[in-house]
Amino acid sequence: MCETCSVILRDEHRLRVSKNRALRNIFGPNRDKVTGEWRRIYKEELYDMFSSPTIIRVIKSGIVRMVEHVARFGRG
Repeated sequence: MCETCSVILRDEHRLRVSKNRALRNIFGPNRDKVTGEWRRIYKEELYDMFSSPTIIRVIKSGIVRMVEHVARFGRG
């Protein structure tokens, strides 16, 4: 059980990292207001700019829907 949990957590982390990387590519670099230099967008800024459910939440809700479907299918 613990091995499965660690694999799932590792996959969740990889999904978050790839989503953040894609969002950084979409929004591009940001110019710092104080120094005027270009810098990478921080994770919190990404969340402010793109407020959507996390990829993990979307996947887990799909799993719950599938389990509910299978439970209904088993009753009939």
